[in-house]
Amino acid sequence: MGTVTLGVSIAVPEPYGSLLQERRVSFGDPAAHGIPTHVTLLPPTEVDAALLPAVETHLAQVASSGRSFPMRLSGTGTFRPLSPVVFVQVVEGAAACAWLQKRVRDTSGPLVRELQFPYHPHVTVAHGISEEGMDRAYAELSEYEAEWACAGFALYEQGADGVWRKLREYAFGGGAAGVVPAQNTPVDQSAARSLRS
Repeated sequence: MGTVTLGVSIAVPEPYGSLLQERRVSFGDPAAHGIPTHVTLLPPTEVDAALLPAVETHLAQVASSGRSFPMRLSGTGTFRPLSPVVFVQVVEGAAACAWLQKRVRDTSGPLVRELQFPYHPHVTVAHGISEEGMDRAYAELSEYEAEWACAGFALYEQGADGVWRKLREYAFGGGAAGVVPAQNTPVDQSAARSLRS
């Protein structure tokens, strides 16, 4: 049956998600169109495809014990020189994200893995591009602000084309689906202009 590459994340809702994705494109990040704007709970992880039902059951259990929480983004940060990443900071909701990602990777579940770096919730806006592009991302989004109520998370699979596609979403407390924004939504041009000014 082979393996699949999975990720678990909190999607950044509209209009913020598409705006940050378009900004990521503008900084010269070629991967931007294939990665919905998100806060990672489980980084790309190769899993035996036969385990997918167990993964879905596990994530449903994690979500059922979660509750909606406020998320707020503000300003930029970077992992340079350790890692070539510029990000928008999570300034509210970080503790809830840390709790969730620990539950997702719990040793009792099918997604056990060690992390390469300590967990630090963030929204990547530039990765592995020129230093000039990363400097632009850091400066141009330094006063960026966004906030919303996080009501759940989603499971994604990376295709052979490098694009991440949503497999299933999980609402906190066993609520109804519809908590995760669609990816690659057209950008609202007036909102995009106000972000750039």
